[in-house]
Amino acid sequence: MQKRRDFIKTAALASVGVALGGSAYGFGTSRFSAKSYNRIIGANELIRVATIGVNNRGDTMGGTFAGQKNAEVGTICDVDERAIPKAIQTVLKTKQTLTPKSEKDCRRVLEDKSIDAIYIATPDHWHAPLTIMGCQAGKHVYVEKPLSHNPREGELAIAAARKYNRVVQMGAQRRSAPVLTQGIEQLHSGIIGRVYLAKTWYTNKRKATTLKPGTVPAWLDYELWQGPAPRMAYKEGLIHYDWHWFWHWGTGEALNNGTHEVDVARWGLGVDFPTRVSSVGGRYEFKDDWETPDTQLITMDYPGRVSLLWECRSSNGRKIEGLDRGVIFYGENGSLDTGGDSYRVYDLDGKLIKEVSSTVATDATVQGTNTASPSLGMDNLHVMDFLDAVKNNRRPNCDVELGYKSVVAMQLGNIAWRVGRDLRIDPKNGHILDDRNAQKLWGRDYEKGWEPKV
Repeated sequence: MQKRRDFIKTAALASVGVALGGSAYGFGTSRFSAKSYNRIIGANELIRVATIGVNNRGDTMGGTFAGQKNAEVGTICDVDERAIPKAIQTVLKTKQTLTPKSEKDCRRVLEDKSIDAIYIATPDHWHAPLTIMGCQAGKHVYVEKPLSHNPREGELAIAAARKYNRVVQMGAQRRSAPVLTQGIEQLHSGIIGRVYLAKTWYTNKRKATTLKPGTVPAWLDYELWQGPAPRMAYKEGLIHYDWHWFWHWGTGEALNNGTHEVDVARWGLGVDFPTRVSSVGGRYEFKDDWETPDTQLITMDYPGRVSLLWECRSSNGRKIEGLDRGVIFYGENGSLDTGGDSYRVYDLDGKLIKEVSSTVATDATVQGTNTASPSLGMDNLHVMDFLDAVKNNRRPNCDVELGYKSVVAMQLGNIAWRVGRDLRIDPKNGHILDDRNAQKLWGRDYEKGWEPKV
């Protein structure tokens, strides 16, 4: 463990440069060492991956997977036939020379014995059901956040990963950021004393969303897009992004973006499940078709006199501390700010006493862009960690169970908002206590034949 910490410290202080071709190191809470790093770099065994859902995030991540020395994108799958050719080109801009197969139905992908792992960037209502299906088919799974549409699905995803002994990594890439990892370890070592509060936030300038009846376009298999969700008529304006703001398919900004910072906050606080969750807010900026809040505060009390706060303003972009998203830990001797692969330490008067940043470079040939992005570098590290976990049969940096604990915290916040009252929570498992109406939102109904089972 000391060797690992020394390696992380050296890499962080040297401002590690990360190339998407696989020339860097995946850090986090995994059991990495310099020896395991060499196994990644020198790997000759290819892990064949299928990317499922490639309209936006999945397109970029397909390039990230294809850029690894021990991975190959074998299949690209999407219900939107227009998305597949672009995603294939993204893959072919990397080192990969093999042209991936194309597929519309993810079930056909799971039947393909040549595929070792699947990457999921579908709408939220597909995340856990497809994760479970993937484990049952013998595939390892990298699933974007949130892990699930509702808490019960998350529990089933954990059960599937354990029953079928599959690696399941949630896309909380900050768990693989070397400098952030160093900052969290320093937090745990007492750099600001006992930590009792973490404040997290997200701001944006989203516009109004209005849905209207329409005809399913020829390029879309809407039946497959709905998948596990009970059938509803197609509406224009829903696909491919604004489904986020409707409970039938999405989980709102809390899970769409808040998951990232809350996961870091929970990691830093060293907590599992809360004892009390509350939420206030609403759809304040516009009078439109949104069902989820654009303005929301979620607060979580944890055992040991510890609290976590998430603030969201989806339609007002004023930044906090100069950032549109971030995390601040408050302790008895000062505070620590982070959110990305960097951190800053302040004393009780707000005087900066330490700052550590990471210089992360990206390979433009992989991403098809000339812009270096720290988030792309963290994606690369997180993918490397996933592939190494598959190869060495270990749990990844954001194992399904770690991801679940962060996701369920925000899902409980949404449930508290929907029922309009505080929730009392069992800190042993995250379950809602003594509130029948709130407990009804722990799971959901499914289209007949699509019910997830382990």
